[in-house]
Amino acid sequence: RTSGKVPKLWNPITGEMEDVSYEIKEGRTIVPVNFASWDAFFIVFDGKAVQTSHQVKAKNEVLVKELKSVWKVGIAGKTVEFPSLVSWHENSDPDLRYFSGTASYKTSFEMDEINQTSSYELDLGEVSVMAEVWLNGKNLGIVWKSPFRLKIKDGLKAGQNELEVKVVNSWVNRLVGDAQPDAKKSTFTTMPFYQANSPLVKSGLVGPVRLMIVE
Repeated sequence: RTSGKVPKLWNPITGEMEDVSYEIKEGRTIVPVNFASWDAFFIVFDGKAVQTSHQVKAKNEVLVKELKSVWKVGIAGKTVEFPSLVSWHENSDPDLRYFSGTASYKTSFEMDEINQTSSYELDLGEVSVMAEVWLNGKNLGIVWKSPFRLKIKDGLKAGQNELEVKVVNSWVNRLVGDAQPDAKKSTFTTMPFYQANSPLVKSGLVGPVRLMIVE
């Protein structure tokens, strides 16, 4: 219920501000916003509007490649290879199945060339529950909600790229593991909310991991 000002979309996760489409009509400003799962935005009105409507060009996404190579994963004090990305709770090794904590995923991929005018993003797909990303030794930040995406142009280079994703899950699976009859417990709780037969939850980098150009 305002008019005469220019709306801007502010992303509270990244702190970035960008133009947004709008129409000023009958004392109101109509702002269409597309929300992905778990998205949230602020609309900030600032500056005098010199036009009653503005249309922002829709973004176009192009898949550059899906990372399907083998991942080397440091987890539960050991290094294992994941030919494909699956949740830890589906692993036959109880050290992985009941693991709670941080695991490090490492892989590499090739880029023939980098288009300097394009914006590159890394889409981690499904993550349970948080991830921190390094590309060629550069920390690109933390993602903790869907969509699990990061801008990666600052770290991307032509040739071979080294990617590391550190993922942390919740304590649920470890508590279930410690409730098993033969378990060597590593946790303590005042209330046993999880039993030996409680369902395990998805954990880790589930993917698919994709490299995108967003224009």
